[in-house]
Amino acid sequence: MLKKISIAILILFIGIQFIPYEKNTSNDLTYDISKSYDVPDNIQTIFKNACNDCHSNSTVYPWYSKIEPVGYWLNDHIVDGKRHLNFSTFTKLPLAVQNHKLEETIEMVEKGEMPLEDYTNFGLHAEANLSDGQRQEIIDWAKAQMAMLAATYPADSLVMKKRN
Repeated sequence: MLKKISIAILILFIGIQFIPYEKNTSNDLTYDISKSYDVPDNIQTIFKNACNDCHSNSTVYPWYSKIEPVGYWLNDHIVDGKRHLNFSTFTKLPLAVQNHKLEETIEMVEKGEMPLEDYTNFGLHAEANLSDGQRQEIIDWAKAQMAMLAATYPADSLVMKKRN
């Protein structure tokens, strides 16, 4: 019985290797955050190293993403990350949502909730381990972008509308 279960698991494991998922590699920059916001090189570098794999349309997939079910798990993280914040489609959002996403970015970085520990565990993506200085750079940058929005647009256009 144990032998049959082992064979079935092996067949299942081999079988799922051939079921593809859509890769996040469009790299469409039409509505990228850099189209409407000043994103200096230091912030671009931090985003590239610590954020863009899950929060843009351009994921750099590690070698182990080719092994299922790890690839499915990573893809789920990417889809969920983009659902919360996608720098590649940022300027497509209403101004109030953009402002709110900047505010959420500050909050998540301040609390150390981003990048996720899953992303940096076991020495993976070591470049994504943000120093206190890098965290402060992101926070200062996001606050400056919110200040720019506040100085440029009417205050009521930057407030999220309550849902009914």
